[in-house]
Amino acid sequence: MKIDPNDYRVQADEKVDLAQRPTKVEPVYDCKKEYKKMLKAFVNELHDLQHLHYASNHQAVLLIFQGMDTAGKDGAIRHVMSGVNPQGCQVFSFKQPSTEELEHDFLWRTIKCLPERGRIGIFNRSYYEEVLVVRVHPELLQAQGFSDEAIADHAIWGERFKSITELETHLHNNGTRVIKFFLHLSKKEQRERFLDRIDEPEKNWKFTLADIQERSHWDDYMRAYESCLSATSTQQSPWFVIPADDKKNARLIISQIVVDALNDLNMSYPKVSAERHKELLKLRKQL
Repeated sequence: MKIDPNDYRVQADEKVDLAQRPTKVEPVYDCKKEYKKMLKAFVNELHDLQHLHYASNHQAVLLIFQGMDTAGKDGAIRHVMSGVNPQGCQVFSFKQPSTEELEHDFLWRTIKCLPERGRIGIFNRSYYEEVLVVRVHPELLQAQGFSDEAIADHAIWGERFKSITELETHLHNNGTRVIKFFLHLSKKEQRERFLDRIDEPEKNWKFTLADIQERSHWDDYMRAYESCLSATSTQQSPWFVIPADDKKNARLIISQIVVDALNDLNMSYPKVSAERHKELLKLRKQL
């Protein structure tokens, strides 16, 4: 089955209703063997494209992964990008802000980690946490210096959406392609994955009381994601809602989207001037 990224893309100005977006679709692979074959082909293609991207040194690519706990962000990054040369890839995971980070604006800590030209940057969570987790838990704004009046004024979320879209427009205009993935997991599947973390000793370390506490805010998170996706998916920096109940299928869909995005950059290897070519021939004779 051919993967069409447009099936998962959030169109600019679309009002997102996650209840109408599936968390599981018909697999694009028939069996585990075919899945491995397809993933390997994608990994090999990504390896070649990343090498070309690094050599061209013309643009940067930023991949953003968001999703509820157990949605498979870590696994998707690990499997899809497994063939990419670490020299040309930068991965950052954003957890709870530090004291220093809280003393700056909400974009500061992530802006420091933006990829250089020729590199692929990966954000496992991102500045979008500031309109997701913080929106579900607005009391966190107190640590950022906001007054009770400002916290009670819901205009802050619209202002943050505007700051984010303006940042991503700026990045696009200056050579950074931003692609965003929301791994759309069902509440039922999350429960099964939490149970696995409890029942399988080697996964116990992944499970905490905070996981249960956050799960109790599921509906609030879905509303926050709907507002976020609706407000910040643009033609230049789109969101893709990836059905995440089937991890293997999600990885293949993400792989196709990343491959297409890199191919769209119209990259080429640097051309060697006639003078440089003569120099290389002279150097060759010395070997």
